[in-house]
Amino acid sequence: MLVVACSARADWGTMPTDSDPADPADPADTPLCERELAMIDFEGTWFNLDEPRHEAIRARFGCSQEEYNLELNRVIDHPAALLADPLVVRRLRRNRERRRRALIDGTAAGEQA
Repeated sequence: MLVVACSARADWGTMPTDSDPADPADPADTPLCERELAMIDFEGTWFNLDEPRHEAIRARFGCSQEEYNLELNRVIDHPAALLADPLVVRRLRRNRERRRRALIDGTAAGEQA
């Protein structure tokens, strides 16, 4: 199953300036598209698959694992992601923060201090 890309997510990281009026399509009010929901669902179930994760990502989403991870990080930051599957989104955010802290501290991601 190949899921197509969402087109209205390119401006998530931009803030309106004084010269631009606030965009009526605020990203916080926009629901997640089918691909983003599929990504969250995949993260909750990929470990039950009989194929490696990177192969499943390539088959389902038609992108490399690096591209998938970049998009997934944007998806889990979206306010509507918590409404889709709060447990999975919180777990993904927690793991991302743990990896970031490990990079800053210089420890391995799996080690506990």
